[in-house]
Amino acid sequence: MHWFEDEALWSDFSGVMFSARRAEEAARLVAEAPLLDFPENARVLDLCCGPGLFVVPLARRGYRVTGVDLSPLMLKRAEAACAEAGVRARLAAADMLAFTEPESFDVVLNVYTSFGYFEDPRDNARVLRNAHASLVPGGRLLVDLMGKEVLAGWIGRPQVVELGDGAYVVQRDTILDGWRRLRTDWTLVRDGRASEASITSWLYSGAELAAMVEEAGFTDVACHGGFDARPYDQHAGRLVVTATKG
Repeated sequence: MHWFEDEALWSDFSGVMFSARRAEEAARLVAEAPLLDFPENARVLDLCCGPGLFVVPLARRGYRVTGVDLSPLMLKRAEAACAEAGVRARLAAADMLAFTEPESFDVVLNVYTSFGYFEDPRDNARVLRNAHASLVPGGRLLVDLMGKEVLAGWIGRPQVVELGDGAYVVQRDTILDGWRRLRTDWTLVRDGRASEASITSWLYSGAELAAMVEEAGFTDVACHGGFDARPYDQHAGRLVVTATKG
């Protein structure tokens, strides 16, 4: 079983991955960020949608949103979030390695470092080709992750994230294979018990990810340092790659 197929991971550590702060940030970005400003009634695919952090504000803006995720637990939480917010979205259980709906979307999003999960780099490239196939001509791709350049600026000592009620998570990051991959180890301490999980994914520089996107058939490929379209430079907080299906 791959790490991302482990429902216990998503259950135990969702408070760290999908905190209330992140949900608020996603709502603000959808409302304000130029890279998330799409044409009216745009058909948006949120690939690896998780518990709907972006699905809800995107649907609230009037976009026709489809959220795809492999985890039944995450999809249930996304459904509950949509119901609570009073918005409608289509939610589908599917593997991004296989999911395609030819020329069905105006926008494909893959956000919060949900790319690079597969051990075989050809599989990660396939995800981009699937996104290309699912877009209409002129459709837009947006991939958001922690680029190598950004990660190099802060990786170091273990981090502690307080979850409330005395619970906390210790996060340790380890660079593997000469800066090709990253392993993140988490230890959750709650009610006197500890549980552990590890995530391993590929690391990409701006140039490497842009080249992969171009190889998948996209044009107008650009690297940004955030959803506000700032330059991808030494001040960047994220690596956001945008591209167009020609």
